[in-house]
Amino acid sequence: MPRGRYSLHDPHDHTPLGEEHFHCAPGPSGWRYVSQITTPSGDHKGSVDLAVDELGRPIRLELHAASWQVRGAALDGVTWVRTDPTGTHATEGNVRAHAFTGTSPAFLVALTRLLRLTPDSPETRVRLVAFTDPVLAPLTVDQSWALLRSEAHATDNGPLMVDEYQVSALDTGERHTVHIAGDVVLAAPGIELEALETPPSVFP
Repeated sequence: MPRGRYSLHDPHDHTPLGEEHFHCAPGPSGWRYVSQITTPSGDHKGSVDLAVDELGRPIRLELHAASWQVRGAALDGVTWVRTDPTGTHATEGNVRAHAFTGTSPAFLVALTRLLRLTPDSPETRVRLVAFTDPVLAPLTVDQSWALLRSEAHATDNGPLMVDEYQVSALDTGERHTVHIAGDVVLAAPGIELEALETPPSVFP
């Protein structure tokens, strides 16, 4: 079960946004990721609990941030309920999208499980519902993903397969790369892996 810590920062001006302390593991029905997010000063900021099935579809998502809460799942596309800090108002949303996304590295790993790309795959377009900081506001985004290469890197625990993805935002044309090993994000815009206690899980 990989357990570690990511640092989060603004991908444009590199302002520190805090840290995400996580653990994750594949299981008989898919993969689950749980994390606690702290501010740069160390205060509690929010949490992520994401479970996907063996095909990479989100079967349960629970996000907390600034006293806002989102619960979601893949249902007629993706469906979610967003609750305000007082708990008195809940709004439901549904979009014909493939999955969810947000600032957490969990969403990047989950999406690679859903897409199952190979270096020979063409660029694949996906529609996602992003929950944006600081109040988990939903935003529908379209992206294009391609697996550029998979390379083995030598480590103390044997070779580690690292996948390099190219991600394009279809509304702006902006492109960036994401490096993932198993179920751990090694580097992505706004995300740095700072500590990892156990090696990444290897998916079958």
